[in-house]
Amino acid sequence: MTTYAAPSFSDLTPDELHVQRQTKTRLVVLDVLPPEAHDRVHLPGARNACVYAVAFPEQVSELIPDKTTPIVVYGQSDDTLEGKMAVEKLHAAGYTRVSRMIGGLTAWRAAGFPVEEAPPQPTAPGTSVCPLDVDASVIFWTGSNRFNHHTGTLALSEGFLAITEGEPSGGEFILDMDSIACTDLTDPAMNAMLVAHLRHDDFFAVDRFPTARFKLQTARRLEGSTDGTPTHRLSGDFTLRGITAPIDFKASLHPRPEGGWGLQAHFAIDRTRWKVLYGSGRFFAKLGQHLVNDAIHLHLKLFANPPS
Repeated sequence: MTTYAAPSFSDLTPDELHVQRQTKTRLVVLDVLPPEAHDRVHLPGARNACVYAVAFPEQVSELIPDKTTPIVVYGQSDDTLEGKMAVEKLHAAGYTRVSRMIGGLTAWRAAGFPVEEAPPQPTAPGTSVCPLDVDASVIFWTGSNRFNHHTGTLALSEGFLAITEGEPSGGEFILDMDSIACTDLTDPAMNAMLVAHLRHDDFFAVDRFPTARFKLQTARRLEGSTDGTPTHRLSGDFTLRGITAPIDFKASLHPRPEGGWGLQAHFAIDRTRWKVLYGSGRFFAKLGQHLVNDAIHLHLKLFANPPS
């Protein structure tokens, strides 16, 4: 009589997958995003089968004929459903050892694990890719409650700005969350206490998500802008704590006399969109002195060097 092995399905964190990849030689990591997304960036050694394709089960069958092979699938993030869909389809196709990586590619990158990534390519003729000057660039932040506020800085670890015919056409900026600092508290003990609180899971969970990322999607010049006013409206995807959500803001972008570009912007984000919920009056009752306003105000001061 044939013995049936009940399917095994579970979720893994990026940390757990990283460990399993060192110990399980038969483990297959499967990127279920479209091929063009996989070609741009993917986990090292990940196979690819697009879950949106009608022939997804057949594609996986060709890649992984043995249905007892341990498989970990991943999509873009937990804000999208492709990872869960892949688990369901593989279950229905008879695969018995399937897991899903929580948070997808976004969480893997936010955790600081390596990826295989195509180098930035010009998006149009005449495009130049200007690397971020990380030593000169900085982000200033302000957080507040009913009667007080604190200020601080964040450094950037890498990034680039693409310029096509004098206009921004793409870019990516990676924030070093481990660099978060407070600049207004002069008492060393109080300063250290606040920074530790910000690094904790209550806020940015820096040990699990050491980087944040903004990927520029579109840049539109603002009509009627003058010296001293914003020149562009920038739109893109911001990833924080492994969660990706769209943001847009006005920015001033100008060529620097010594070459390259300078970008400045002032805007606010609602931290609760990225599940930074501590002290939010929308999620907790009777907070009293523990209330923290939902808005975080940011001042970007970024410099990109001329193309090398």
